[in-house]
Amino acid sequence: MNVEQETELIEVLASKFPNSKRNKLRKMLTEGRASVDGKVIHKAKFIVQPGSVVKISNRESAAKKSPPPAPKKQHLRIKILFEDDHILVVNKQAGLLSVATDKMEPDTLHSRVVDYLRIENEKNWAFIVHRLDRETSGVMIFAKHKRHKEYLQEQFAQRGVHRVYHALVQGVPDRNGGTIHEWLLEDKFLRVKSVNKRNPNAKEAITHWSLEDNDDFASLLMLTIETGRRHQIRVGLANMGHPVIGDEQHGAEGNPIGRIALHASALELLHPETDDPIRFEATIPFGPE
Repeated sequence: MNVEQETELIEVLASKFPNSKRNKLRKMLTEGRASVDGKVIHKAKFIVQPGSVVKISNRESAAKKSPPPAPKKQHLRIKILFEDDHILVVNKQAGLLSVATDKMEPDTLHSRVVDYLRIENEKNWAFIVHRLDRETSGVMIFAKHKRHKEYLQEQFAQRGVHRVYHALVQGVPDRNGGTIHEWLLEDKFLRVKSVNKRNPNAKEAITHWSLEDNDDFASLLMLTIETGRRHQIRVGLANMGHPVIGDEQHGAEGNPIGRIALHASALELLHPETDDPIRFEATIPFGPE
């Protein structure tokens, strides 16, 4: 389509696909499907000039994502998946806080990352972009500069980040997939429950799931989330009748594997410096026998 006036690329897509949600339009950009005058553009706020031609390709012909290079070095207290001058991506272990709470815990993933970065330069710092629950393992990204933190957080806020989780749950669902759409409320004790959406303090939570594997007693589910609410996956699966194994807080029976079986297995977003689509994966540490 030809653009008649200076417009942000996301607005051009919105006019071309008026029935598509912004999250879907941003995914087109992340997948490298949008081009302006023959050049693939990933940035939603890219300014398209009058007279430019915007084309949308199908998924099969979209530009392939380049796998991230191997980490430069490893560290005994953190598992590094990727590092460059702008970001650090790690595989968080279960049972470790992402960041300190108001109790000022001395040992967190964030403090370990800061210690690691300061080996090279004592002025280095890790900026927090997002969090995982203490019990959840998997992919977490830190920014090395404030401007990169702000750009990455903008992607999260605008639902432009593709997040994949895996959970081992009790029992076997009666269908192969679906969507959990709830409204959640967190009390002063940080307990989360689903409530009526008319509750003024309720927050929307959307989780898509599909069955990947199962035996007679447990199922491995792949989940993607549109919203990043505290405990949204755990509460949603418990309400579905299939609590995450080890999650006794939400109705699981016992803790046979010594942890809550929830893992952030992949994270896909735009690099804060280059705007190239990048994807990071962390091997799933559990599954049905």
